[in-house]
Amino acid sequence: MYGNNVFIGYNPPTSVNPYPKYPSIHTTVFISPFTLIIGDVTIRENVFIAPFVSVRADEGTPFYIGEHTNLQDGVILHGLRDQYVIVNDRKYSIYIGRGVSCAHSSLIHGPCLVEDDVFIGFSSTVFNSQIGKGTFISSGAVVTNGVILKPNSFVPPGASIDTQEKANSLVTVPLDREEFAREVQRVNNEFPSAYSMFFGSNKCSCGLTC
Repeated sequence: MYGNNVFIGYNPPTSVNPYPKYPSIHTTVFISPFTLIIGDVTIRENVFIAPFVSVRADEGTPFYIGEHTNLQDGVILHGLRDQYVIVNDRKYSIYIGRGVSCAHSSLIHGPCLVEDDVFIGFSSTVFNSQIGKGTFISSGAVVTNGVILKPNSFVPPGASIDTQEKANSLVTVPLDREEFAREVQRVNNEFPSAYSMFFGSNKCSCGLTC
């Protein structure tokens, strides 16, 4: 269900990405108004995309977003040309697994792999890294420089994880943060169907419910 203020389209042909491709989006995905999705992007079942999200596969490509993931307000996805992660023998600029929460204003920049059940905190950055399953990245943190985070790693608020030594020293996710991430996921998992019903009727030309 897409309002009039959503732009979904082909990437423009350029020297770095000459082949226009259109996003593949499952019918159960909810995409909020004021959202941009461009290029070779696959979005699986029951994904919630909040307002002011930018998913732009016009340079690095392709992108993959797994089922039951949520991209909250102001999230940005972009990637560098010709830089990839490998998942199941396939190249991706960005691969986001199942049940991932990307909180408000977070930046996920390829090349990167985000495995299942990861929480990426408010205004945090994930770039050129691999994030293990169940990891919790706190608000304002940066994970970059080719690091690989083992499953269930806890990145503290504002931390800069830019060496493998720092990545290896991280503790496991505290119970209260694990419960917080699970509750965020539970709430956002209800939004695709709920918002689709809310926006499904009585819409004006701007795409909003009147």
